[in-house]
Amino acid sequence: MSAYPDLIAKRAELSPERRAMRDLASGDAVTYRELNARAVQCAGVLHGAGVSQGDRAAILCRNRIEFFEALFACAKLGAVLVPLNWRMPSAELSGIIENCDPRLILVGAEDRETLSRAARGRRIIDFDAQGPQGYRARCAEASAAPPAASQREFWPASDAWYLLYTSGTTGVPKAVIQTYGMAVANYVNVRQAIGLQEKDRTLNFLPLFHTAGINLYTLPALFAGGEVSVLPGFDIEKTLPLLAEGALDVFFAVPAVYQELSLSPAFSAMDLSRIRSWGCGGAPLPDVLVEKYAERGALVCNGYGMTETGPTAYLMPEARVTEKIGSVGKAQLLTATRIVKEGGGEAAAGETGELQLKGPAITPGYWNAEKATKDAFTEDGWLKTGDLAYADEDGFTYIVGRSKEMYISGGENVYPAEVENVLARHPAVLEAAVKGVPDEKWGEVGRAFVLLREKENADSEELTRFARENLAAYKVPKSFVFVSEFPRTAAGKVQKHLLPDEAGV
Repeated sequence: MSAYPDLIAKRAELSPERRAMRDLASGDAVTYRELNARAVQCAGVLHGAGVSQGDRAAILCRNRIEFFEALFACAKLGAVLVPLNWRMPSAELSGIIENCDPRLILVGAEDRETLSRAARGRRIIDFDAQGPQGYRARCAEASAAPPAASQREFWPASDAWYLLYTSGTTGVPKAVIQTYGMAVANYVNVRQAIGLQEKDRTLNFLPLFHTAGINLYTLPALFAGGEVSVLPGFDIEKTLPLLAEGALDVFFAVPAVYQELSLSPAFSAMDLSRIRSWGCGGAPLPDVLVEKYAERGALVCNGYGMTETGPTAYLMPEARVTEKIGSVGKAQLLTATRIVKEGGGEAAAGETGELQLKGPAITPGYWNAEKATKDAFTEDGWLKTGDLAYADEDGFTYIVGRSKEMYISGGENVYPAEVENVLARHPAVLEAAVKGVPDEKWGEVGRAFVLLREKENADSEELTRFARENLAAYKVPKSFVFVSEFPRTAAGKVQKHLLPDEAGV
């Protein structure tokens, strides 16, 4: 069985005095030597609370350095960290906690009250509590004790490191197993895709209960010896100066963040050339946004991945961004890919089929969910993504939508992502989400939910005319619903199952 040396301890040996992380909210900062020492202390705290190899330790907090102390502490013990979603109400959290059955839960001050209702009877350690029962006091006590005998020197590649509950675009969250091998494969894929270097600085702000918050690009940067600045969450007022002042080298965000940055009055005056690499994923990136950033000299590299893929599977090479707008690039170094037509057989260039993936970055399955795991893979071991895609003659892949979202109108397949992309080009439209709804004549027709730009107006007739000028008639939505906001996952993806099917909404 392959195994890795303790990677954070190894990085502390290689780059002991390099700054690893800085918390922009608290001012806290740690070198790699200090981050590893804190992880050792945290391992002692967890071990003292009864957490041992194979046990789960849950964590509910906003982005902070202590999250990564706990993540590396679990690696040292062979325990499994379970990040909890702070957006969930206590009733929903309670079900997740029962499912993963943690021996201990770590919590930050912002979420203390919610957790107290969701985790009755569970052992809790508060990051921000003062006194001898608080996290820092416990760490200080642990550092004075001999190292726990259970701390490991090697991390088995196939062992579970942490569990990530899917955000639930279908409404049913499952715990995706994340292994040490997946983390290393993602590091290789990211390093290859963007040329990640030891001197690189990045920003951590995406939620840590989501794979992007952990892996894009924080864990790869820490493995590489880079520097990670941490914000509790996305804050445009704090992010814009970091971008403008050249305080970051590589930046990853979801489309909703790129959209918000572009709407800021400061955007038009920003020098975007100081960022070496711009990455995007988590949800479809509208073509119009790629063009808007490219006009300012920022080539936003569209990518593709899932919680189940580690997540980095695809990322556009910077040199082809404007030539191949809409593509997610090619599969990265440690990810194999195929596109399978309905009924079987690999698709030829230009043919649409289900995207399937294989390799060391792919999850072994779902926690305590044998049937769901079996259903997720083909008989020969390929992950069925559920996403429909095609590759062009040059091998660049385009995602056309989820197989479950495609609808058939009058015998023709309609891919909502294509319709949404066209509607987003209308000057009054900020974002659109399209889904198929029942229709007596055509079987199904499109319903477009539209979020307008501030101070802009458009009605259904105007958008219908615009769609007819740019789409085949069967693709034009039959109805439009104007909304003030969308229900979203942590990655900014619209939760279409929460949008109504009924007429008259």
